[in-house]
Amino acid sequence: MTADKKIRVVLADDHAVLRAGLRALLSLEADMEVVGEAGNGREAMELAQSLTPDVIVMDISMPEVDGLAAARGIHEMELPCHIVILTVHAEEDYLFQTLQMGASGYVLKSSADRELMDAIRAAHRGEVFLYPSAVKKVLGEYLKGARGEGAKREYEALTSREKEVLKLTAEGFTNQEIAEKLVISPKTVDTYRQRIMEKLNLHHRSELVRYALKTGLLTVSE
Repeated sequence: MTADKKIRVVLADDHAVLRAGLRALLSLEADMEVVGEAGNGREAMELAQSLTPDVIVMDISMPEVDGLAAARGIHEMELPCHIVILTVHAEEDYLFQTLQMGASGYVLKSSADRELMDAIRAAHRGEVFLYPSAVKKVLGEYLKGARGEGAKREYEALTSREKEVLKLTAEGFTNQEIAEKLVISPKTVDTYRQRIMEKLNLHHRSELVRYALKTGLLTVSE
């Protein structure tokens, strides 16, 4: 990367000492330059508009306007800059909120000396950078969602009568009671239940109850 093509960075953090440290850290990188500093989210949004940097390194906890609100504002302005969140917060809530707001990176301050530069470069390339354990959290949420979709597809594959038997079983009715409600024999009810268990890959009645709750077929109040 040539000298006139350096990654232009704005640092947004309410601690001047930390900003000075980050500036010194980035000054050692031949492909980066700090073009501005902000002490709160409002200033960060103003600099995003006036300087149009390539990347804004943003803290979450700042006065006046916090980092999350600033990131949302910059994203809504559709400015051509990427946001890397640098924070002490490892909580999932913050992680997912920032990703939903269009952030391109999430780095913990405790590992900034090792990961911040990589995150800035990744963001500049249009990629997303997450610290290692955050990757596991995001993947876990994705797989949870995928399993939820899978459960929905499995449920839709059941016949209408099988769905009736599933719901009544989950509600605690016995074979005899289900048979009387549906006007079929208890043996037929048992056959339906076996088919349901096979289709849903379940083995116990308790699993049927959990499945019914997960798919919304059975509410907790019921």
